[in-house]
Amino acid sequence: MASNVETPDYEILAKDGQIEVRHYESMIVAEANVEGEREQAIGRGFRIIANYIFGNNLASEKVAMTAPVTQQPSEKIAMTAPVTQKLDGNAWKVRFVMPSEYTMETLPRPVSPEVELIEVPSKRLAAIQFSGFADEDALDRHTEQLQDYIQQKGLSPSGEPVYAFYNDPWTLPFMRRNEVMIEIAE
Repeated sequence: MASNVETPDYEILAKDGQIEVRHYESMIVAEANVEGEREQAIGRGFRIIANYIFGNNLASEKVAMTAPVTQQPSEKIAMTAPVTQKLDGNAWKVRFVMPSEYTMETLPRPVSPEVELIEVPSKRLAAIQFSGFADEDALDRHTEQLQDYIQQKGLSPSGEPVYAFYNDPWTLPFMRRNEVMIEIAE
């Protein structure tokens, strides 16, 4: 993913150092549920959804790449979020946000049953941004910082952490944009 791709718009409601509280409007995501360790799961989920946007859909139409790719633990009952990776046991949700020009009616339908198109309602998220590699230690450290902030500010988390990755694997670590996001009650 290059830095010149579309990213979801949001309004910053509060900012404190690396942490922001944001409001996102509704968006459409393409989601794949995959099992395995986090890094292998995001790779597999990325390939499944990339196959869809590169033309493996009923219209054989290419869909523009966007950022971030998100990852969060998967839940037995589908939960909406941006392109994410989320864990439930050994299952992860990997999502791409679809370009804003599309609606559920105009997006090409996936050929693969592994790709699901979901309309995500508007939501408020607390997010912490960091550069470098998004390895387990970095994700754990930033998740803990974000959870501490949420608790200190008296906010109510309403979801599990979501990991967001904005750059391709060839981006130098110090130039990468990674985030941990947690949905908070309005």
